Amino acid sequence: GYDFAAVLEWFAERVDRIILLFDAHKLDISDEFSEVIKALKNHEDKMRVVLNKADQIETQQLMRVYGALMWSLGKIVNTPEVIRVYIGSFWSHPLLIPDNRKLFEAEEQDLFRDIQSLPRNAALRKLNDLIKRARLAKVHAYIISSLKKEMPSMFGKDNKKKELVNNLGEIYARIEREHQISPGDFPNLRKMQDQLQAQDFSKFQPLKSKLLETVEDMLANDIAQLMVLVRQEESQRPTQMVKGGAFEGTLHGPFGHGYGEGAGEGIDDAEWVVARDKPMYDEIFYTLSPVDGKITGANAKKEMVRSKLPNTVLGKIWKLADIDKDGMLDDEEFALANHLIKVKLEGHELPNELPSHLLPPSKRKITE
Repeated sequence: GYDFAAVLEWFAERVDRIILLFDAHKLDISDEFSEVIKALKNHEDKMRVVLNKADQIETQQLMRVYGALMWSLGKIVNTPEVIRVYIGSFWSHPLLIPDNRKLFEAEEQDLFRDIQSLPRNAALRKLNDLIKRARLAKVHAYIISSLKKEMPSMFGKDNKKKELVNNLGEIYARIEREHQISPGDFPNLRKMQDQLQAQDFSKFQPLKSKLLETVEDMLANDIAQLMVLVRQEESQRPTQMVKGGAFEGTLHGPFGHGYGEGAGEGIDDAEWVVARDKPMYDEIFYTLSPVDGKITGANAKKEMVRSKLPNTVLGKIWKLADIDKDGMLDDEEFALANHLIKVKLEGHELPNELPSHLLPPSKRKITE
């Protein structure tokens, strides 16, 4: 019941960031989506692309999908700069195919930083919008004065008007050549033709050179000075962050929590994740001469150094695993230490504090 593309165009002029979402496992750009992207013309600098659900396909297929997406977008978005595409699985479920976990995490952080930078660059974007409007106003003046100049003073006005509207593309090309104007500065041809149908060309204003000179001077000098002032002002202000919703209370972004990998494995499980391998760790534990159900730090170290991890890393693991801080490990703490060694050996980072889901069941009351 309404013009969807026109509504998006209205929003595009007012927002700071436009994100186009695609699913990696069913990549197709529908006619409606193509029209939507075309409606966002002249806002390419605000656009980012998210290739979501990328964990549902193998690495080789993902490369093909990425290439196909860039090719498809290249046909719709006419811009010399390549639009930034973020690849990942932007939800909290475990990855189906975890091969590209590090890539996805890096991409998520990049997207988070991009969104967090928006308040910092808000004034610059407003200035860029002012520049766009000034250039559009300048081109508009050239078009209107050209149409006015072509109109006969007495007879045949209607026929001449139809001819000029039909040949508006040629008038655009001539203005572009004569005044060295970028094609991107011109208004949409079809929309301009529609709007001109109801106008009386003879009432158009002739070109006012002094006003044009003022606009040129503003673009060449005033804007450059304003740009410097804005940058200085923004550098002196405290860092602004995006707040609210999923961004509230997070320093690392709302993406990827509970991926189910590394120290996050088992975050959504009811059972203690370490319990899966605990029988194997228990076998080792009872060979290390436990006394009253605990082994000494010296005995634990003999086993832990087999991992060939640096002493600094093993020291961090000990601190995380020795929950009651008694300098000894019981069977659950020993199993936890081995689980953390496994996490590190698999290439994941260790947490600075032990996540609540990794606390051994018998120790949960201690921390509370």
